[in-house]
Amino acid sequence: EIKHGRVAMAAFVGYCVQSNFHFPWAQTLDGKPFPSIDLSPPEQWDAMPFGAKLQIILFIGFLEFYSELTPGPGSEAGLQHYTKGGQPGKFPTFDAIPHPVPFNLYDPFGFNKNMNDETKERRLRAEINNGRLAQLGIIAFLSEQTIPGSVPALGGIVSPYGGEVMAPFSADFAM
Repeated sequence: EIKHGRVAMAAFVGYCVQSNFHFPWAQTLDGKPFPSIDLSPPEQWDAMPFGAKLQIILFIGFLEFYSELTPGPGSEAGLQHYTKGGQPGKFPTFDAIPHPVPFNLYDPFGFNKNMNDETKERRLRAEINNGRLAQLGIIAFLSEQTIPGSVPALGGIVSPYGGEVMAPFSADFAM
């Protein structure tokens, strides 16, 4: 639940931000700009070059692979897997990677290293609740785009989408 909530929070914030802003520089080395903010987020995804989509999917795949690694016998690197008694939602640091990585995903600047257990527990509960709400929010956006009128509160806020939200590469391989 923690992992899905974090993904949903990133998706919800990403949906809201990319509906209104994009980077001012070119998206590709040949100068192609980012998709227009006049398009909805699923339409922007369809308009992205296949190579850009592949980079995003491979990076997410790397993070997933790295989070599932468990340390070997005698190794000090990595974390015990959550199904084997490890802590759910805790992402391993990048300290064991031979190539220097400047920041870890959790607390990259070390602001929370001295936080007490009570505060950590309270923040975890808040994160879980925010994740649950974000899951409802991103599904509501996608439902309203796919089936106009299915979420009356979002009528007129999100534009209809004629593509397939559950097949993210259908625009690249359509015949």
